[in-house]
Amino acid sequence: MNVALGEKSHSLPAANWWYNAGMQLRGLFRILFLYDVAESIDLGKLRTLLGAQGGAAEQAFPRRTPGYVRFEHPPIVEPAEIVSLFPGVDAACPVKYYAFGAIVIQADVPFECDWNSLVEQGARWMDAPDVEPRIRDLARRRLERIGPAVNRPTDDWLQENYLVVEIHEIRDAEGQQPTADELVASHGGELVQLIRGETVPLALKSHEEALQVSLSYYPSDLVVVGSHGAVVYDRAEDAAAVTQVLEYAKMQLLEFRYYDKFMTRVLADFYTALERKRNALLSRWSLPREAQRFNTIRLDVMDLTERIDNAIKFVSDIYYARVYRLAATRMGVQDYRNLVEQKLDILGELHDSMADRFNETRSFVLEVLVALLTVLDVILLFRGR
Repeated sequence: MNVALGEKSHSLPAANWWYNAGMQLRGLFRILFLYDVAESIDLGKLRTLLGAQGGAAEQAFPRRTPGYVRFEHPPIVEPAEIVSLFPGVDAACPVKYYAFGAIVIQADVPFECDWNSLVEQGARWMDAPDVEPRIRDLARRRLERIGPAVNRPTDDWLQENYLVVEIHEIRDAEGQQPTADELVASHGGELVQLIRGETVPLALKSHEEALQVSLSYYPSDLVVVGSHGAVVYDRAEDAAAVTQVLEYAKMQLLEFRYYDKFMTRVLADFYTALERKRNALLSRWSLPREAQRFNTIRLDVMDLTERIDNAIKFVSDIYYARVYRLAATRMGVQDYRNLVEQKLDILGELHDSMADRFNETRSFVLEVLVALLTVLDVILLFRGR
């Protein structure tokens, strides 16, 4: 389900509320599977290949979405396919294609249960090794269909999973629904268990650390984010919008992980080129060509990482910008971005070093030629006498 990332426009009725063993919760487990499958995907070609079956994510946004909250290049969404996750458990799984070579498959599993059951189910969906191969198989089948639109596909896919527990409604025996503060006060322990995938209560410090950075827009909604999962307490439309922001942050993590791994290989090749045992003079003349090749790679990576950073704009939208920053921090996006930037800086310094070595060699050769010409001129002068 794709919805707007716009200003929130609702408020659920607040009421005095406390722990009730008969509490019923209704919502969705949204299990996100993210794969880096190629260098890039041509969305124009992809749209042609899918025809009416594929649509840009923005096309499903409500009209109330502000124009400044948008994808620069909206991903293409292919309609959901029903996948059997477990015997007796089927899920609708739409496929989303991003221009920078990422595929996101979202498995939606509805729930209607009490807190104990929700915590048990959440732990199962966060750690479900039998589910991922079925989703990966769907991704491979989809990738085969869109082959002409895929540029430089990779065999060794990087992968990220993320569980979003969307709680759309909570009702007690009297039909009352809690506010965000009441929910944290009465069931903060369960919220932390859900984002950690745990079935047993966590230590008080873990509990406090996870909840101290939770977010709310109205008194009736709540977002709690962890590195592997999140809980979103809101009505369905706005909860799905938050899930889209979380997906974007996780997708950034996937891409920065890819470029961190890629830059590690590039630097290893660079050091090999520097240490290669060849004729000292000839090797120095080959340095500019190798330096230019590595510098081209560096500039390409810088361009691609900038596109990832700017894939979606949150200008002036304070709430969703805060959700994104919180998610990026919790997931470690900035850590991997820093690693990539550090390696880009190292590659830039090595490029400058190789260029300096070439310039030194060229200056030396020119000085030798000038000296030879001077000697030759002197010899000719004496012969002329």
